[in-house]
Amino acid sequence: MERSAGILLAISSLPSKYGIGSFSKEAYRFVDWLRSAHQSYWQILPMGPTGYGDSPYQSFSTFAGNPYFIDLDTLVDQGLLTDRECREIDWGDDGRYVDYRTIYEGRYPILRKSYERWKMTDSMEFSMFMDENKEWIYDYSLFMAVKDSLGGISWTEWPQDIRNRQPDAVQQMQIKLADEIHFQQYMQYLFYTQWNALKSYANKNHIRIIGDIPIYVAMDSADVWAHPELFRLDEDRRPYEVAGCPPDGFSETGQLWGNPIYDWELNRQTGYSWWIARMRHSYKLYDVVRIDHFRGFDEYYAIPYGEETAVNGKWKKGPGMDLFRNIEKALGKRDVIAEDLGFVTDSVRKLVHDSGFPGMKVVEFAFDVRDTGAASDYLPHNYIRNCVVYTGTHDNETLIGWWSSIDQRSRDMARDYMAAHYTPDRLINVPFITLAMRSIADLCIIPMQDYLGQDNKSRMNKPSTVGDNWRWRTISDDTDDDLAEEIGSLTLMTGRSKM
Repeated sequence: MERSAGILLAISSLPSKYGIGSFSKEAYRFVDWLRSAHQSYWQILPMGPTGYGDSPYQSFSTFAGNPYFIDLDTLVDQGLLTDRECREIDWGDDGRYVDYRTIYEGRYPILRKSYERWKMTDSMEFSMFMDENKEWIYDYSLFMAVKDSLGGISWTEWPQDIRNRQPDAVQQMQIKLADEIHFQQYMQYLFYTQWNALKSYANKNHIRIIGDIPIYVAMDSADVWAHPELFRLDEDRRPYEVAGCPPDGFSETGQLWGNPIYDWELNRQTGYSWWIARMRHSYKLYDVVRIDHFRGFDEYYAIPYGEETAVNGKWKKGPGMDLFRNIEKALGKRDVIAEDLGFVTDSVRKLVHDSGFPGMKVVEFAFDVRDTGAASDYLPHNYIRNCVVYTGTHDNETLIGWWSSIDQRSRDMARDYMAAHYTPDRLINVPFITLAMRSIADLCIIPMQDYLGQDNKSRMNKPSTVGDNWRWRTISDDTDDDLAEEIGSLTLMTGRSKM
């Protein structure tokens, strides 16, 4: 990567009159705004269909797209909906936060209405889409159709014959649910058609897209249902063990994520064909892929299934470089960002180094007086060029929120380091952003909330909590010309402009 800069903003956080960001004119406007601010990258969060908890990191599929992001105005322009039909639906009344329950109740009925009009047409483009995505679209659409017909329950609770994909049961469901299956395929067709157009526009304007994929897939996903052999499951399709993180200074009982663990030996025997397909698909969507929890490829933390905490888990050896050599052999060299945050051992550092992928640095992590002082890997004077620096990520507090939560010693340490003794607290985001942009790191990504100087009311996610995450949104006035000029000036000054 060349020296450059970008902004982190989820698709869901774009402005919208329909309650959640989408591939709308506002998305194209944001691309224009990024270019005017001399940015080269737009980093987004995973775009898969979400369920319980609304987390993009717990999706019903690693290949499918979220129907929430389909732009309804485009469907109006295509004659599949009317403006009045869209306006009659309650999309929520808070421009700053997504109301997922309201979105769920309104989005699928209106998309169904457009489908009823569309299905009377004969679309060559749809046939081509189905052929190009045959590796996953048939399994996914059947999975979602069956799930909806059974009230949304997890596939692990389905009747045994369809749970275990017995051929007769699959065939019966394909016949019984044919129209619902077709509807699911239609929504994916819309998603990918609209996303491809937006990405093409971004690339033409010299904006590259950084996508984000979790290392693990959700247990209740089409991926596990269709490919149980790739995971450590027993004969009843229950996991032997699940993923998580061990206890640390932030959590006495660790983190119990609940994702099924890969059977890495079987994956190796297949030449990692599923992973290669996953990465090939990801590079159709994105220019750069950030892989979450990269340390799990070196060692992963496995917790016996049924445990209530992560205390009794064990570290086990992952596939290491063997996986990435196979991916590179199949796909060639591709741009990857390795999320190597948290508990990092020498072995993990070696994997990141051997892969050649840039790791991550987070400025907020640099000023913890409990840490190693001047030796902290997160202090900019210890960076190398081949890394990506963030002020924070989607899992962190905003800069302003973080500043208000840390102790005075940490504040003093930060002010001393930045020579920012006279900067008022309400503007403290500015020297932190400048510090990151001035660093030697090849790429600097700043969350939109930090450029806006917003507090923790705008935090995207608080790990290990549910109910109030993934909701924050921008409004159109946030991305004005003045802010673009300020960001552009800083980007030029720090040698990160590619214009």
